[in-house]
Amino acid sequence: MSFIDILQAVLSSLISLFSFLSSHKVENLLMLTCDGSYESKVVGISVGRKEKIQRMDRLDGPANIMIVSDLDFTMVDHDDPENLALLRFNALWEAYYRHNSLLVFSTGRSPTIYRELRKQKPLLTPDITIMSVGTEITYGESMEPDDGWKQYLDRKWNREIVVEETAKFPELVLQSETEQRPHKVSFYLEKEKASKVIEALSKCLEKLELDVKIIYSNGIAVDILPQAAGKGRALEFLLEKLKTDGLKPLNTLVCGDSGNDAELFGVPEVYGVLVSNALEELVQWYAENARGNPQIIHATDRCAAGIMQAIGNFSLGPNVSPRDISDLMFKRKILSPGHVVVMFYLFYERWRRGEVENSEPNIQNLRSILHPTGNFVHPSGVDRPMHQSIDTIVQLFGDKRGIDYRIWVDRMSFAEVSLSSWLVKFDKWELSGNELQGCSTKVLMNSKVDAPDELTWVHLHQTWLNGSGGKDDMPWFI
Repeated sequence: MSFIDILQAVLSSLISLFSFLSSHKVENLLMLTCDGSYESKVVGISVGRKEKIQRMDRLDGPANIMIVSDLDFTMVDHDDPENLALLRFNALWEAYYRHNSLLVFSTGRSPTIYRELRKQKPLLTPDITIMSVGTEITYGESMEPDDGWKQYLDRKWNREIVVEETAKFPELVLQSETEQRPHKVSFYLEKEKASKVIEALSKCLEKLELDVKIIYSNGIAVDILPQAAGKGRALEFLLEKLKTDGLKPLNTLVCGDSGNDAELFGVPEVYGVLVSNALEELVQWYAENARGNPQIIHATDRCAAGIMQAIGNFSLGPNVSPRDISDLMFKRKILSPGHVVVMFYLFYERWRRGEVENSEPNIQNLRSILHPTGNFVHPSGVDRPMHQSIDTIVQLFGDKRGIDYRIWVDRMSFAEVSLSSWLVKFDKWELSGNELQGCSTKVLMNSKVDAPDELTWVHLHQTWLNGSGGKDDMPWFI
């Protein structure tokens, strides 16, 4: 058998392994050790998703960092129509943190309007979602609820009595039905009337021996919850659960901008950041309770940029987003498949936006990442050589100039499946104007024979995500 025959046989075996891993849902994660080497961790095959999520076994060990962030005007800047800070955070997280850390969204939004926000903004998929001002905890993409938390909140909570008593205060205007939850009753209340009404309501509920708390935030929103609820208590519950399972994060960073985030900063042993655009109510709380605390800062940057600032301030890890790097050459001394993927798609985005030089070195740079004989299974199911896609992309330089064209990746995971071969899985999203398409992506990468510290894509397989694909006016190239 010739060398070429052997090589083809090895490649065929790897692709078969790739297909097996994909079809059997292997949760294989690569852990970066403290000495800079990589250790492959196999979690298991065909483990029930709910059990797996609620045991939080994805990392098979404590998270390096757990970021717990509010959404509106903390992670998401509604005054930034291009979502630049959010996209910068996304690239940072998927390149450096997704494989060994946890992302938690802690929001006052109910599940309904949280899902609406996900359709409107390029939000990553969190590992854990705390919603409805800390009254609901869910896990993973499927948002499996934590039944233990529900049962805990049921104690000394009588929603019917809360609704009955609040009806006696005409100043309280009920929020929409979607915001009324099993352990949360929500109203609007004018700022000028807030202090007097909340004081009277508190005394009323106290006389009835109801163990509740009233949270006023954003200068208009009133939430009535069980005393045991709230963003801070939900985080404490979550940290205790992780600790019991031997998975307590090495570091936790909480991030917020409004009054209902204040509880987060009171959780013991966490780092905290008020983003620069934090509301007066939270800034006042900070001045009265935390100004001398070196573990809590008031950032000088807005929203997601302030979160990245805090990561650097507390030396929790890399805080320079790949989107802030001008030279996107795909070379690193230590193999990191996730970083390679992020950098490749950023270069591709900039190529089509005409933001890099249309030069032979850049064209060769684009070609170098894909194996000359590699194959690409298009989301439509058509199998084609990778070089055909690159030939087409080269001709598309600047075709998205002046258009809101962005690419980001989500849910990155990777594993060394054999010597010098990596299986990488992620979701790739592409926005062009108002058109958004996404695909589930699997890549088989090999280290280069002549440059072992560099990776080349050997096999790329994409399938449309729900609601994506088949749009003739938005071709899909890679």
